[in-house]
Amino acid sequence: MDDRRSNDTGAPVPAAPETAGPTARSRPPTDTGTLGKAIAVLDIVASAEAPMRFTEILDRCDQPRGTLHRQLSNLVEEGLLSLNRDHSYSLGLRLLKFAAKAWAGNQFRTIAEPHLRTLHDRTGETVHLGVLRGTEVIYLDKVESRQAVRMYSQIGNASPVFCTGVGKAALSALPDAVLDTVIAQIAFRRFTEHTIVTAADLRAEIAEIRATGNAYDREEHEIGIRCVAAPVHSADRSFVAGISVTGPAYRVSMEALQSWAGLVREAANAIMDDMAPRLGPRT
Repeated sequence: MDDRRSNDTGAPVPAAPETAGPTARSRPPTDTGTLGKAIAVLDIVASAEAPMRFTEILDRCDQPRGTLHRQLSNLVEEGLLSLNRDHSYSLGLRLLKFAAKAWAGNQFRTIAEPHLRTLHDRTGETVHLGVLRGTEVIYLDKVESRQAVRMYSQIGNASPVFCTGVGKAALSALPDAVLDTVIAQIAFRRFTEHTIVTAADLRAEIAEIRATGNAYDREEHEIGIRCVAAPVHSADRSFVAGISVTGPAYRVSMEALQSWAGLVREAANAIMDDMAPRLGPRT
């Protein structure tokens, strides 16, 4: 997972992230050689909402046409990409095997799962577990709401840290020096009228999260979606994550979220307590 170390839980260790931006051309060139370039191509295809043609991929990466053509051919040959009949590219089935192995071996998700289900049972709404990865959070697990209207979020998807409850909760657990690095790399953008779009406002909210133990998404990433979250971290902050309870705004009021805040903190603390024997004493 990039150049980050991993610990006994299988969760990534935070590191200075790449600068976010609308396309891969805004990112600094990779220094990890051929493998890094191949991973960059996979990332572009994986992030697209639909299969991509060669020219679309070329427009989003920093590789010459000939190099990209070889990369795509190699990825197709290895089963990591599929070449469709219309000459577009999509993710290959071999990735499913890798994903299944990674999923089965992720001890952090296994430790957290019973506590996520308990939190779901106590609130009735969707519960998410996400791990910090640069300026994004990657959703590792999800327990779906019992209600008729459910969340469209998916395990494995990434969301920005500055406008999601899980993301802001995770940021609040970072040491100040690492937090400064991450915030400096965030490409703020307005998703809704409620989105935080400045570093100063984000820092102010993180200070509040640290004081209360809870983060909120007040329809900041998507209109009509709210959540309350809490941070999860190892004792030495070598990785940070977050859990949240999420629901549609018409059904979940801010008062309801506030009433669940203590339950979310309890679940986060229970996960950390279960991790302690593997990661050492909490500080």
